[in-house]
Amino acid sequence: MAGQLASLSTFAVAFVARPLGGVIFGHFGDKLSRKSMLVLSLLMMGFATFAIGLLPGYSTIGVAAPILLVLLRVVQGFGVGGEWGGAVLMAVEHAPPHKKAFYGAWPQAGVPAGSVLSSLVFFLVQLMPNEQFMSWGWRIPFLISAVLVLIGLFIRLRLTESPELNEVKEEKKVASLPFLELFKTSKKSLLIGIFCLVGSNTLFYIASVYLLSYAPDSTGLNRGEVLLAIAIGASFDVIAIPLVAIFADRHGKRTMMLVGSLVTAVAAIPIFWAMNTGTFLGAVLAMIIAFPIAHSIVYATSSGFISGLFDPEVRYTGASISYQIGGLISSAPAPMISVLLFTTFESWVPVALYLVAANLLAGIFVLFDTRNRAMSE
Repeated sequence: MAGQLASLSTFAVAFVARPLGGVIFGHFGDKLSRKSMLVLSLLMMGFATFAIGLLPGYSTIGVAAPILLVLLRVVQGFGVGGEWGGAVLMAVEHAPPHKKAFYGAWPQAGVPAGSVLSSLVFFLVQLMPNEQFMSWGWRIPFLISAVLVLIGLFIRLRLTESPELNEVKEEKKVASLPFLELFKTSKKSLLIGIFCLVGSNTLFYIASVYLLSYAPDSTGLNRGEVLLAIAIGASFDVIAIPLVAIFADRHGKRTMMLVGSLVTAVAAIPIFWAMNTGTFLGAVLAMIIAFPIAHSIVYATSSGFISGLFDPEVRYTGASISYQIGGLISSAPAPMISVLLFTTFESWVPVALYLVAANLLAGIFVLFDTRNRAMSE
């Protein structure tokens, strides 16, 4: 367990830097330019990810290696802190009023798409002899990320500035300190934004991170089979997210957030039941339940929902802080809490109940939203 927790702690450290990135990028995104912050956050993320692939090992630079790894993860997390808000707002604020969820769903689809790519790349890399993988093979996915960064940069440099931000500037409504203005005017919205995704986040990181170690240790499945199952489930998630968003635009984002939280709570036990069959088909079924059936409902809707919680003059700051603090309290600890629960009770049932509780909590906070409910009426 100690080894699992140590590796998961390195994974979690980037989440600590994300809220700070959300504050800084949000400040300048609300005052100056959504587009510029979106480009800068991508470059910061891309640099840190590529640099991890070039990092010398412990045998070469000693204790400096893990220290540099943690620092690069912090830089990576800082960039991610501004990335989500910028990407989502550029989509939502360019969208027609009746298609906010649909436009906002496309950046959301990037998360499961990333899981597909990373799972497939790591599946191929882990086929290497262990000595080669530990020596240099693990670097390949990080170095390949440079290609995706260049593609993203090419696209983002061709975007136009947010029309809603331009309107805020024309009407001279730009907040001098968006962070302080947010806490003056939008404390309730901030709390709803923080907690509305705790269930979906918990599901995603249990399915894509925790089960990757749980299944080989407890079900007899090998790591490669689990990686392929994740890739298959996440592939369907990519397809499901924009389709679900169409329903969110028609039936209300608040309604779909509530439905998604309930569906995910109900899905918790079937996910573990399917995984515990110990078969590849069972693992695929578990990931299909987890990703396209459960995760897609809340995640497809959340970008439009969270954006709708805040006025344009504080929206980048509010959306970024909400999403990143929500990730810090739910995404980052989910794999570690799952390890501790399973080790303590020697059963997967407490882990499933933890997932149920997280989704019920998310649903309760969504019930308090009035802004998105008013928009749909």
